[in-house]
Amino acid sequence: MLLPFWRFLEEKPLYYKEIDHTRIARAYAILKPHIRHPQTVHLVGTNAKGSTGRMVAHLAYKSGKRVGHYSSPHIVRFNERLWRNGEECSNEEIEQAHQRLFPLLGEEMSEALSYFEYTTLLAFVLFESCDLMVLEAGLGGEFDATNVCDKALSIITPIAIDHQAFLGESIEEIATTKLRSIQKEALLARQPYKEVLPIAQAIAKERGAVLHTIKGSKSNAQLEKIASQKGWGGYLVENAFVALKALEILSIPVQMEHLLALELFGRFYPLSENIHIDVGHNPLASQAIVEALQKEVVLIYNSLDDKDYKEVLRLLKPKIKRVEILPIQTQRASTQEEIVRALEQLAIPYSTFQGKLEEGEHYLVFGSFYVVEAFLRWRENQTKEEE
Repeated sequence: MLLPFWRFLEEKPLYYKEIDHTRIARAYAILKPHIRHPQTVHLVGTNAKGSTGRMVAHLAYKSGKRVGHYSSPHIVRFNERLWRNGEECSNEEIEQAHQRLFPLLGEEMSEALSYFEYTTLLAFVLFESCDLMVLEAGLGGEFDATNVCDKALSIITPIAIDHQAFLGESIEEIATTKLRSIQKEALLARQPYKEVLPIAQAIAKERGAVLHTIKGSKSNAQLEKIASQKGWGGYLVENAFVALKALEILSIPVQMEHLLALELFGRFYPLSENIHIDVGHNPLASQAIVEALQKEVVLIYNSLDDKDYKEVLRLLKPKIKRVEILPIQTQRASTQEEIVRALEQLAIPYSTFQGKLEEGEHYLVFGSFYVVEAFLRWRENQTKEEE
């Protein structure tokens, strides 16, 4: 039975202990003859996929292209995952795509697909009228749902240790899983681990793919000025270099000043003069934040149980005055006792978030999408109570 999209999605679990990697390919084979396929950019990596992908999509759209950007997860609204021509797809557009996709796949396949698999195919339907489709991998690369279609370019953002239960314990295993998604042409961002480049070169040679690399940061006065105006940290400047190089490879001319109109919500985003929010959640993201922070902050924090929260806190320690632990509602949240133990071992002052922000303090909300979401909902409720 065809349920409305939002009810249909609610019945799908967000996480699976075991994943059938062949199912999405079978579903895509059913859908493929019925839709048009735009030129596609695929992003894989541990960090920077969301911001780099949005930069590519935004600049291409501002150059006159019709562009769709599929990203995950969302912070507050599911619609954030489906951006087309400068704005999120509406509930009505999403429902129309669902009404088309479900009958094409059939009830059995539609029900079997995971939350992420079904929404990936939904994006294909929503973006078929576009000139360019930018797809952000959810987890991994080779077996990710976004890897089923042909790509004009793969962008490999920084790869680090994360999601070991799914991707492997070593950087070599993780990089191999992600890099085996490349097809014809790939752009490798600067990598924190030296092991990644030779793996990329070997896989590109095996696939007969052209491999481009970013060799160090290039000085660009215009981009530095834009970054200063936007309050971007150095890692966002790095991501902009990658996006610009990707568009150059695709022969899409862009005007750099269009970055001034770009909002990267959740990526070291200035919610106010004294509050930044960032959805980063691993040590690599923590290091980037430390380099971006210009002042000591109060860290509003929590973590999922599969993250290296002790290392995250160790890296952030030089820039934080104290930590306020914000409760989050998810089965994957670490227990507060575990985070408290890590904070005590690191000699970082802490308390539970009491729903009060002090004047004169600077705050960083960080730790996961769930932490940022919980903080934004608290802030929205505070605003309503004050009205």
